[in-house]
Amino acid sequence: MNRPPTVPPAPTAGVPIGGDTGAGTGDERCPYTGTAATPAPTDRRTARRSAVPALYGPRFQADPYAVYRELRGMGPIAPVELSPGLHAMITTTYEAALHLLRHTPGTFRKDPQYWAALREGRVPEDSPALPMIMPRDNALWKDGLEHTRLRGAITASLARVDTHGLPAMVEAIADALIDSFAADGTADLVAQYAAPLPMQVLLHMFGCPEDLGYTIVDAIARLFDTVSDAARANAELEAACLELARLKRAEPGDDVTSWMIEQPQRLTDVEMIQQILLVVGAGTTPSTNLIANTLQRLITDDEYAGDAYTGSRPITGVVERVLWEDPPVANYCPLYATTAIPYGGITIPAGVPVLVSFAMANTDPALDGMRREDNRGHLAFSGGIRACPAQGLARLITQTAVTRLLDRLPDAEPVDPDAPASRRPPTFHSGLTTLPVAFTPPRATPSPFHEPGSTLE
Repeated sequence: MNRPPTVPPAPTAGVPIGGDTGAGTGDERCPYTGTAATPAPTDRRTARRSAVPALYGPRFQADPYAVYRELRGMGPIAPVELSPGLHAMITTTYEAALHLLRHTPGTFRKDPQYWAALREGRVPEDSPALPMIMPRDNALWKDGLEHTRLRGAITASLARVDTHGLPAMVEAIADALIDSFAADGTADLVAQYAAPLPMQVLLHMFGCPEDLGYTIVDAIARLFDTVSDAARANAELEAACLELARLKRAEPGDDVTSWMIEQPQRLTDVEMIQQILLVVGAGTTPSTNLIANTLQRLITDDEYAGDAYTGSRPITGVVERVLWEDPPVANYCPLYATTAIPYGGITIPAGVPVLVSFAMANTDPALDGMRREDNRGHLAFSGGIRACPAQGLARLITQTAVTRLLDRLPDAEPVDPDAPASRRPPTFHSGLTTLPVAFTPPRATPSPFHEPGSTLE
């Protein structure tokens, strides 16, 4: 079992939060509010309700938005349990999410060195949620000049991606995937399309060998799903990213990995591991979710019947609406107050991870009536100085992938329209595990950019 990194004392002293309560004491109360936390249920009979909602378990898996409504009733920022013994707080409104994002840095910091419970050894080392918010040497978790330095290496490298050639590459990958199942008349659009497509795009962009890429993407998906072997997945992920970085140091190419190595920031191997992990992590599992969520909306929602196929409603607008209503990353971006802060009638304690809920922000009832198909005011890509630097690439990949699938399989429809959607564990993200469809097998019509027998590697 890998231990989380040792975290030095925070440079800014905070107020006490919860005394000796919390993980590791046998006390099941939330250390920030004193209210009872939910134990990990072994079955439905032993599960009990709690004053502190849990962002895991059967109840949250079955209906996360019911839990979100409960959280909204507790205030603009509310206490939650991310996994057994791992306590946090979370924003419940659009305004609260913006407040945190706009006051970082300053009032709120990203560096987990400010996380009091982790510093004091009160976070379970085997928590499946821990690898998603543990300290890392990448731009997402740094503040000030170090954040600027690391983010600069990423943005400068992504800026070199050929956005004119990218749609052709996505179309070629899409056609190869569709050709692999088109004759069957049925497909699982998650396993056979939405999952492999962004992975193959990112492998090409990063100059990554296929076997190494599969290891990276599989480990990232397991971390997002907060699986029980999260520590092992994290170790496999970091080892694979190190191998890729060393490969590109020895044999640089025309790819994002090599471009990051070439940057004047002179990233170390440790920094390369974490920047690769960050960018590939943001570009694969969330992109899979966005592609699948958009396809599900188009294929199953009567409101869109015929529109996307006939061109009367552009795919770009549908993607934006999905980003509003079903963002691929639901809850993330933990921040830490450096001192106790009053906000909206509650007090945010110092040293407590406060997650930004993009799902609750984007579906805040206060925003009802807003036209969302031509509005990019959502927070699906975060905001402020932490906004995703690759959101343009994510939109381009998604729109191209969705459009190509609809062009090739225009009559795709659910195999079982009445079957409930099977979704992934929604602690941090929102996505489907399967999307089974049936369609009329088309004639093979490969993209003019794709030559049979060619590779994209």
